[in-house]
Amino acid sequence: MIHPRPSPIAAALYTLRDLEVDVIIMHGPAGCCFRTGRLLEDEGIRVITTAMNENDFIFGATDKLIETIQEVEEKFHPDNIGVVGTCASMIIGENMKNAAQEAGVESNIVIVETHGGYEAGDNTAGAILALRAANDAGLISDEEVERQSDMLIKATELEKTRGMAKGEYIKPDYGDNKVKIAKKILDALDADKKVSIVLNAKKETSYLFADIMTIDWAKYYPSNLPTFILNTDEEIGLPYIKHHAETVNKNISKKADYITGGLDEYPITGIKAEEILNELDSDLTVILGVPHAVDVKNIPGESIAVTDGPRLVEPLRQMGFDNVVTELDAHSKTLGATGIVESEFAQTIRGLLE
Repeated sequence: MIHPRPSPIAAALYTLRDLEVDVIIMHGPAGCCFRTGRLLEDEGIRVITTAMNENDFIFGATDKLIETIQEVEEKFHPDNIGVVGTCASMIIGENMKNAAQEAGVESNIVIVETHGGYEAGDNTAGAILALRAANDAGLISDEEVERQSDMLIKATELEKTRGMAKGEYIKPDYGDNKVKIAKKILDALDADKKVSIVLNAKKETSYLFADIMTIDWAKYYPSNLPTFILNTDEEIGLPYIKHHAETVNKNISKKADYITGGLDEYPITGIKAEEILNELDSDLTVILGVPHAVDVKNIPGESIAVTDGPRLVEPLRQMGFDNVVTELDAHSKTLGATGIVESEFAQTIRGLLE
């Protein structure tokens, strides 16, 4: 039994967001990826639809796409327009590239020919197609396409081997009691034990998972500060992602002790974190964001995973994590955010400290 998974269409939309296009046109029914489109509006990106209907499914909607592109040019005067296919337009074989040429606008147009079932429905396939289309449109280099595509392939492998895309049905589980787990961290620090906090987060979700690192730990444990390990390299990724890394680094309560890589490298930064954690030999380790990228069996001491997926709780326990905490709706809470977003777990710790 396969769980519903994020769509390649949605992944293409988010990737175009990362590329900072001005307007995205979805060539399909008005309701396709409605929630994703509305959330992206909060990021300042205009999301438009050609609103294909039953008649268009039979006779095509090329004229609608041409007219929509022209209307977008007239109304918004964008530098870059993203045009994304959907199941409806791609299955009937709409030629979006020809439509873009016939529209005759001055804007640079990025054509992403994807749909919900593309390459077994892996969401990362849509992101890779968007990167290639951006390369064709001159927005991104060959080297960056190769690097990011490699990361996305590794992300898919990670979800299929350790995450919620393993194949079998996984019952939602909301994890351990946050107060109980928060007390474990404070008890360890009170006992002068070594605690490490690892941020291995994906892009903008770092704003929520890093909240625990904004706690003024020096106020309460001046002689026993937690070690901070973050995947917030400010030199890696698209400008949009680099900005997130800069913002996180500026807002944490102390400088990171170790940097493992960039915010779009979460499938591999977990491996670097493993190496660091083995050297540190901490008594307690907290891993935030994408904890299943870290093979916890290779890490000494007690472990706490903090994830945003109720269906990741059981796989994380199977991996060997001693404790699992969930932060619900991390993606929706952080879309459009420009700074640190309050997390329930961090707030629980603050409540116990005060």
